[in-house]
Amino acid sequence: MGVDLPRSLAAATEHQPRAALVLAAALSAGPSHAYLFRGPRGAGKRGAARAFAAEILAAAAEEPEEARRRALLDPSPHPDLVWLAPRGSQHLVEEVRERVIRAAAYRPFEGGKRVFAIEAAEAMRDESQNALLKTLEEPPPFVHLLLLSSEPEGLLETIRSRCQPVEFAALPAAAVEAMLRDSAGPEEAAAAARLGAGDLDRARFLITDRGRTIREQAVGCVSAALAGEADSAPWKDLLDGAEAIGEDAAASVRAALEAEVEAGVKRPAREISEEAKRAGRRRRTEVLDLALELAAAWIRDLAAVGAAAPDVVFNRDRLARLERDAAGIDLSRARRGVELVQDTRRRLELNVSEELALEALLYRLERLLG
Repeated sequence: MGVDLPRSLAAATEHQPRAALVLAAALSAGPSHAYLFRGPRGAGKRGAARAFAAEILAAAAEEPEEARRRALLDPSPHPDLVWLAPRGSQHLVEEVRERVIRAAAYRPFEGGKRVFAIEAAEAMRDESQNALLKTLEEPPPFVHLLLLSSEPEGLLETIRSRCQPVEFAALPAAAVEAMLRDSAGPEEAAAAARLGAGDLDRARFLITDRGRTIREQAVGCVSAALAGEADSAPWKDLLDGAEAIGEDAAASVRAALEAEVEAGVKRPAREISEEAKRAGRRRRTEVLDLALELAAAWIRDLAAVGAAAPDVVFNRDRLARLERDAAGIDLSRARRGVELVQDTRRRLELNVSEELALEALLYRLERLLG
């Protein structure tokens, strides 16, 4: 790459040359007061931001190696690194005010710098973003703000314009595949890397028991349509699987918020319940969207196998099943099937009934492909 970076930051930006260049220049010239790490989910923004924060703190510390070591830990015990991640679907307004805006006025506990990182910054409400503006406009000289966002359009323009952008791209499939090889067989790792579309977190989910189940249920829906068996209602298993994952997410957020209450944080029971429910709904929706992407990828792969192009298949660990399902498939109809699935994804964004939308999709696919 030709960029001179500390080891931890070089490793975190190994597949992100644009980000590496910006961060190398920042460390060389002296970091600015605010950065926006932006790019798709799973691209490595979190690891790069943590490594960058560690270098800022190390450069201003009496014992750089010790400061760097503690800053790189997750969660970090370094008192001058504040890392804020949303517990549910949104950042709580008071948490942004207390842990970032008001805390930024206090001098470092040790060394000469403080770093405040806000993960999923687009999850801040407008009230929080507007309150953060003054800190961005007139930060104390020892404060550095790192905002991380997969959806920067969810941030106010006044926020984005006051941050130096650090661009991240989707990870190459080969890089994701290499990162999965210790957790999955070579064929499954190759498939998850391609189905993850450059999102390492999503690819990792696909090789968990829950992820494998969702993938099988998505493929099962397409197979049922091909076999003329939409009446078996395979979408119900998919909905149940997504619901279970959403319930787990809600329980996790509820437990985290209740632990904070036990530690002395004031938080009404109603607020805890609402945040947990929002987190559960959000995760459920994410899983259903992923399932539809997996269904579209399966139909796409059927067309690829039908066109004698197995080298471009995503589901590389299921070639035998693809070859069986692709027998006699009409390529133009397969392309139309992918469009039907994508149309259903758009409909779900409009809050239509999930069950009715999936049921309608399966019957339409059955008429088209069965």
